[in-house]
Amino acid sequence: MARRKKLYEGKAKVLYEGPEPGTIVQYFKDDATAFNAEKKDVIDGKGVLNNRLSEFFMNGLTQIGVPNHFIKRLNMREQLVRAAEIVPLEVIVRNYAAGSMAKRLGLEEGTRLPRPIVEFSYKDDALGDPLVPEEYIIAFGWASQQDMDDIVAMALRVNDFMSGTMFGVGIKLIDFKIEFGRVYEGDFPRLIVADEISPDSCRLWDIETGQKLDKDVFRQDLGSLNDAYTEVARRLGVLPSNVTHATTKPTLIN
Repeated sequence: MARRKKLYEGKAKVLYEGPEPGTIVQYFKDDATAFNAEKKDVIDGKGVLNNRLSEFFMNGLTQIGVPNHFIKRLNMREQLVRAAEIVPLEVIVRNYAAGSMAKRLGLEEGTRLPRPIVEFSYKDDALGDPLVPEEYIIAFGWASQQDMDDIVAMALRVNDFMSGTMFGVGIKLIDFKIEFGRVYEGDFPRLIVADEISPDSCRLWDIETGQKLDKDVFRQDLGSLNDAYTEVARRLGVLPSNVTHATTKPTLIN
C-alpha cells in the first residue's frame, strides 16, 4: 500500500498513519537490539517472521475473547491495527525465573515459580524501563485501580493461551511482556492488548533440550536468531514444515 505519514519509529517497528481514521499501519523492521539498544544488529528476515508470528498470536487471542489491536496483515512486513492510547507500562508475566528476576533474587535460571507473577515497568528508555509497583502506577495516574485489575486479569488470560499453545509444540513459555492501549467506544475507554507478541517479547525454551528460541540468542551470542525464530514459526505452523531455517527472505505460507 502507498506509504503514509510516519507517526513513530521504535527499535523494532515503525508506525504509519492508517488508511482510515482510527487505524495505524505497523511495519516490522529487521533491527535487533538488546541491553536498552546498547547492542544492535540487522537480522535479514526478522521483521517478516515477527509480523507473521504476532498475527498468529493476536488472532488466537481474538478467538478466545481477549480484545487486541490487530485488524489484518497487509503484506509480509505490515499489519493494520487499531489506533490506541498506549498505557505507559510494560506488563511482564513470569512463569519461571530468568533474566533480571533471576539476578535480582539470586534464583537459578529456569526455576519454576509458585504461580505466574505479573510485574510492571515504566516505559522510558532513558530510565531503563524501571520496575514500578501498582501504588506508583495509580498515584501518577498512568492507570486506575480498575484498569490494573483488568490488565492483570487479561495478562493472565494471555499467559494461559500462550503457555498452552507453546506447550503443544514442545516449547516452554518462560516469560513475556505485553503492552496495553485504550480505545474509546463513545465516551467509554476500553483496554486492549497492543504492540506485538513475538519471540522478541517472550522467552521460549525447548522443553526437551532447554535450547533458547528467543531474543536471548542474540543477547547471549548463542547462534542464529533467524534460525531460532524460524523454528518457533515452523512448529506453530506459520511456516511450511519443510522449511528448516530462514535466509534473507523466508518462504511463508499465505
